[in-house]
Amino acid sequence: MDIDLPLILGGLIVGFIVGLTGMGGGALMTPMLIFVFKVDPLTAVSSDVVASLFMKPAGAVVHLRRKTVNLQLVLWLCIGSVPAAFSGALLIQWLPLGDGFDEALKKVLGVALLIASAGLVVRAVLSMLQRRTALGEGPAAPSNADVVVRKVPTLVLGAVAGLMVGLTSVGAGSIIIVVLLMLYPALKASNLVGTDLVQAVPLVAAASLGHILYGDFELGLTTSLLIGAIPGAWFGAQVSSRAPGGIIRRALAILLLASGLKLLGASLGIVIGAAAGALVIGNVLWIVVRERIKTLPPKPLRLGTVTAPAPAPPGQPADPPTTTSAAATTPTADPKDGPARP
Repeated sequence: MDIDLPLILGGLIVGFIVGLTGMGGGALMTPMLIFVFKVDPLTAVSSDVVASLFMKPAGAVVHLRRKTVNLQLVLWLCIGSVPAAFSGALLIQWLPLGDGFDEALKKVLGVALLIASAGLVVRAVLSMLQRRTALGEGPAAPSNADVVVRKVPTLVLGAVAGLMVGLTSVGAGSIIIVVLLMLYPALKASNLVGTDLVQAVPLVAAASLGHILYGDFELGLTTSLLIGAIPGAWFGAQVSSRAPGGIIRRALAILLLASGLKLLGASLGIVIGAAAGALVIGNVLWIVVRERIKTLPPKPLRLGTVTAPAPAPPGQPADPPTTTSAAATTPTADPKDGPARP
């Protein structure tokens, strides 16, 4: 079994992005293997899926320790995704294999990458509006927002993402995070990333079993990827559980767009033009959303939030810090209006 240093470096980069953003593993790893290392598409999918089985837990453990995982959502996502992922790996074997199979698989991968890129854009805009910050991501604090789990939509989401992973190794992180943000807007960005990473472990395990049994898995290739990907995912998760990741997601969206177009057979000029156009349009969209944020009312402070006192004039004592409470937010009755209603 040969260890390939360039593959280790590639795995390190992809692992870091996965740990940082909760997405982009298959979307980056598979095109990298196909275009940079000239790996057969089916081998790239199989090896990428198996590598993810060991890469995802490195980031998931960090988020579990930081308590940025909603375990109820993980349960219902897995109920849908685990059988679907295994079925996707089996479905590849039933597809007509021939000279055009690799090209067909590239087309499927290309479409999946474009969906992932669009999902990142949607998620960035929604996150900016939800958090009312220009970058859409603030420093993450340990938290686990209580949400009422919508079982059927969550199960269907898991099944769709699982099937895509089994077939292409691409799309689970992008699809799940974007749809979860729509279904559960109360979840913070750190919760979304943590929940996605944890649910991906059993999902990828099911897909990996199918690809090991029926796919075109190569041990040496996968081992080289994992030597770099595991520490990369761990370090990326350390960063994502504490720091913003919005700018990285925007760069990732452009990279996925370019990779998807290349897989679909676009010329180099079209790929470069599309990436440049996306960069310009993305900045314009960011400015528009940023101006929209300025018109939104400030988010209400939670009960128990300590607010800083206003600066005191020279020679006068400063006011002490104040804490919001239920009593402070209850309006007082005006004597002219008579007795207050209960």
